[in-house]
Amino acid sequence: MEVILLSDVDKVGLRGEVVNVARGYARNYLLPRKLAETATPGRVAELKRLDDQRARHEARSVDQANEIADVLRKTVLSFDVKAGPTGALFGSVTTTDIADELWRTRKIRVDRRKIETDSIRRIGRYAIPIQIFEDVTVDVKTLVVPEGGELPPEEELQAMEAAEAEAEAAKEAEADAHRSEAAEQLEAEIASEETEEEPAPEPEAASTDQPAEGDPETVDAELESGEPDPG
Repeated sequence: MEVILLSDVDKVGLRGEVVNVARGYARNYLLPRKLAETATPGRVAELKRLDDQRARHEARSVDQANEIADVLRKTVLSFDVKAGPTGALFGSVTTTDIADELWRTRKIRVDRRKIETDSIRRIGRYAIPIQIFEDVTVDVKTLVVPEGGELPPEEELQAMEAAEAEAEAAKEAEADAHRSEAAEQLEAEIASEETEEEPAPEPEAASTDQPAEGDPETVDAELESGEPDPG
């Protein structure tokens, strides 16, 4: 089933791409979560028109690429995002977001796959490498700012990141301790069940070395001793 992605989806594609996915995956996951829409002929044609329009703004030579690079060196992108107290984002800034912002603010078209960064998941100041043309790459200054606020100084950003890393490490250590405790408890329960199921020892059989009462050997011994059997 063909769908148009409305957001970047890991291992599926980037926003605006037409991709072919399993019908169940589309109906049960992508479409209900507004991550994609059905690829109707009209929408596909509209996307192609927009893509062709933007393609006219791509660099077609080294000279054009250098001109674009000069513009991007003076460009500062800014994203206002929702973030937690430690600076972690509720979401991320993706290469698609960066490409769209360059188009919106500068009318410069860049291939999202030539933006050399992973998704940004923390507030901060970044220099994002972008390949404009073969052998022409430029770093674009990018600010990821908490919504309704300002970026703290770099030292404070580093302290926030360190505090979050420490909290994550403590949380992971606690989880490991719980898993270890659960494993020990499970082992103890298994050992207890095995002990309960172990069969009781069978009683020992009576010894056959002692002659039984009335046995001919016993009678002969009593007659030789001259002592009658008290029984």
